[in-house]
Formats: sequence, structure tokens, C-alpha cells
Amino acid sequence: MPKNQKGAIFLLRFTLGWLFFYAGITKVLNPDFSAAGYLANAKTFTGFYTWLTSPGILPITNFLNEWGLTLLGISLILGIGVRLSAKLGALLMLLYYFPILEFPYPNTHSFIVDEHLIYAAALFLLSTLPASKAWGIGPWFSHFSLFSKSAKIRHWLEN
Repeated sequence: MPKNQKGAIFLLRFTLGWLFFYAGITKVLNPDFSAAGYLANAKTFTGFYTWLTSPGILPITNFLNEWGLTLLGISLILGIGVRLSAKLGALLMLLYYFPILEFPYPNTHSFIVDEHLIYAAALFLLSTLPASKAWGIGPWFSHFSLFSKSAKIRHWLEN
């Protein structure tokens, strides 16, 4: 991988990682955090998002939101399992996009495309590149005996 490409991939991976880590850890550390307010005002797929705020599901929704963002950030910052975490992160960004979408205006400053779609596209791009190899510890981490025996696990950790 050329040095300038490696630097660009690292910069994208690290900055997105920090963004998601900070968004997640502030939710984890805030005992009053709830996704209910965001999801309760869903403009599309209202049945699905109402279900996510139901009393039996909301604690799971909050947990997955808080820790999903936090672990996505850690994965991107360290360069471990980027191929998998970036795909899951892109899916998460699409789940964030649809509740606010009042087609074609996701918010007052956007027309069809907003930051959630940009994040999803950037994460998808990272999932297709050897992003862990751009100064990430995934390749080193994959050689631990626990992971080195499975080519599939090694593939997900290294790339």
C-alpha cells in the first residue's frame, strides 16, 4: 500500500473512530441517556422505531446504541476488526438516518444526503480496504494463538 494512501486511510479511520468513540462513551457515562427521544419522533418506519422504544426493548436499544458506538470507535482507532465493525457501523448510520428522514429533507440543512449517509459511505469504504493494515494493530492482534487457528477470524481482524 503506498505511503500516502496508508496515511489517508489511517486519518479517515482514526478520525471516524474518535467521533464514534466519543459519541458512544458520553452515552455510556450518562445515566440519563435514552434513545427514546430520538426514536419517538421517527418520520419513517414509525412502527419499527416505536417498537425499539417499547419498555421491554428500549434497554436493549440503549445498550446496543451506547456500546455499539463505543466499540465501533475503539475498533477504528486501534485498527482491529475494521472490516466487520465498519459494516455494522454503516448499518447503524442508516438506522440513525431513517427516523429523521422527511423525504427528501433529512434535516433543515440537507437534501436527501446528510451526515449519516456520509458516515455510512465512509465506513463502507473502510470495510472494503485493508484499513487495519494502515498503522492498525489488527494484523498483530490476529496472530495470538486464540485467533490464529481460524482463517476466517484472522481475516476479519486483519483487514
